[in-house]
Amino acid sequence: MTIAAIIVAAGRGERAGGDLAKQWQQIGGKMVVQHAIDAFVAAPRVGMVVVVLNAADIAYRDRLEAQGLKVAVGGNTRSASVVNGLKLLDNSGIDKVLIHDAARVCVGQELISDVIAALDRGPAAAPALATTDALWTGANGVVTGTQDRDGLFRAQTPQGFDYVAICAAYAGFDGTAADDVEVARAAGMDVIIVPGHEDNLKITLPGDFARAERILGVGMDIRVGHGFDVHAFGPGSSVVLCGIKIAFDQGLVGHSDADVGMHALTDAIYGALAKGDIGRHFPPSDPQWKGAESRVFLEHATGMARNAGYVISNVDVTLICEFPKITPHAEMMQACLAGILAIDQDRVSVKATTSERLGFTGRGEGIAGMANVTLVRA
Repeated sequence: MTIAAIIVAAGRGERAGGDLAKQWQQIGGKMVVQHAIDAFVAAPRVGMVVVVLNAADIAYRDRLEAQGLKVAVGGNTRSASVVNGLKLLDNSGIDKVLIHDAARVCVGQELISDVIAALDRGPAAAPALATTDALWTGANGVVTGTQDRDGLFRAQTPQGFDYVAICAAYAGFDGTAADDVEVARAAGMDVIIVPGHEDNLKITLPGDFARAERILGVGMDIRVGHGFDVHAFGPGSSVVLCGIKIAFDQGLVGHSDADVGMHALTDAIYGALAKGDIGRHFPPSDPQWKGAESRVFLEHATGMARNAGYVISNVDVTLICEFPKITPHAEMMQACLAGILAIDQDRVSVKATTSERLGFTGRGEGIAGMANVTLVRA
């Protein structure tokens, strides 16, 4: 491979807040700089990755070198840091180099490939987004004028260059530059604009960490649980289903109130949490639960989910029986469950079906219930 990537991680990033420089803070259990590193290590045409560190962060050198990365120490400015990274590539056979800000953690493989492909057509290429918002000038908190946005772009990285050409450009550059394109243009290099991507944000302010986490999807923790329960008909004059008492010429047999719908839902929540089933938490051998309302079980499971940091996104309960008729009571069941779960009623589904006269439910021997639940880390 003759393409290298230089990841500039020598800044302090004070506007991002936190006790550590932003590149050493974490997103989804991984350091910011590691997200950028992983993107270029995974790029098929990139054969070498250099990370430029601040001298104050040299303690990270061993960790980075253990990954097969090269490490350079940065300078007093971004430009000086880039120069140090370029020097580390001397005599390495590299003919193209990508220079990337460590704080751009969401860089995608397609964008990296597009910049590399553009270098086949010219000595320099960089991604950018055309400015579409109205632009103002301002002072002291008030608008002082407007600015024509035609021909204006928001620059991104990685910015790609012919290695020899960018080394020569930096050697002849005097002063500081906002980015590497500025240095290249000062040397007379034409820079091809590659379409950037809105997701390729640069972490600058505290709120950017959460936005990057959403884009990367690394913070998303979704769990799905399934529950099933069945109770036989027995003597009685009513059944309780999903918390609603329905007059009927039989009852349901069970240690508690035999609410098959609520039991299935409770087990679904326990299942999503990998916490077993109702029997583990409320043993049928314990007399205190004889005849208990099943909402006690559901409230316990809901509390466990909440204490574990999850919110209930939605639930879906299906009751399987020939009788009694469920549809006239479904809306009340949904309202009852929504109240216990502390979620909106439109996130609770209760529906019924028959088994077409097949099996124990088809013979009218009892009722079965199935439930699914989705938990999302809050």
